[in-house]
Amino acid sequence: MPEGDQSPYHHGRLRQTLLAAAESALRRRGADQLSLRELAREAGVSHAAPRRHFKDRQALLDALAVAGFERLERRLRSALSEAEDDLASRLKATVAAYIRFAIEDAALLELMFRRKHRDGVERMIEAAAGSLALLHQLIAQGQEAGELADGDPEHVGMLLFATMQGIATLVNGDIIEPELLDGLVDSAVDQFLRGAHPA
Repeated sequence: MPEGDQSPYHHGRLRQTLLAAAESALRRRGADQLSLRELAREAGVSHAAPRRHFKDRQALLDALAVAGFERLERRLRSALSEAEDDLASRLKATVAAYIRFAIEDAALLELMFRRKHRDGVERMIEAAAGSLALLHQLIAQGQEAGELADGDPEHVGMLLFATMQGIATLVNGDIIEPELLDGLVDSAVDQFLRGAHPA
């Protein structure tokens, strides 16, 4: 059987196979070490086959980041669906789900937020907006209920988002024990709610 006709491509799953291999390589070696040729070898296809789906290495990285944002949005929506109806519970569920994703997929999250101002990032921006909009919607709902001060929900939520990123960075850097995460999330959200409460 010719190399390019092996099962991953023949069965129409080459794109998914390459993305899965790229995510695995991302965790092991980092984004800078990803190579289309090496991923093709891991997938058992010819070195030219990946170009049917990704015009170059950057296109593969962009697709990986988009997939990451889509997975993050699913995780956040799932956490929200299981949370109690009050604002504090919904915020804590969202923040905890985000931080757990950031801890479990640190290399992927770094790639997701590493985009630069260049052509071809529109799909990434759209995918990022979908997940981050959930947090902004929660803040807007809190404002409508009179639990949070008025203002642009994105601006009001910026401090909470920075706190989320900071906690994840500290856990990933072994500065904070993962076992402390639940308590940190509760404290961070409680402090945010106190600070953002209408005067």
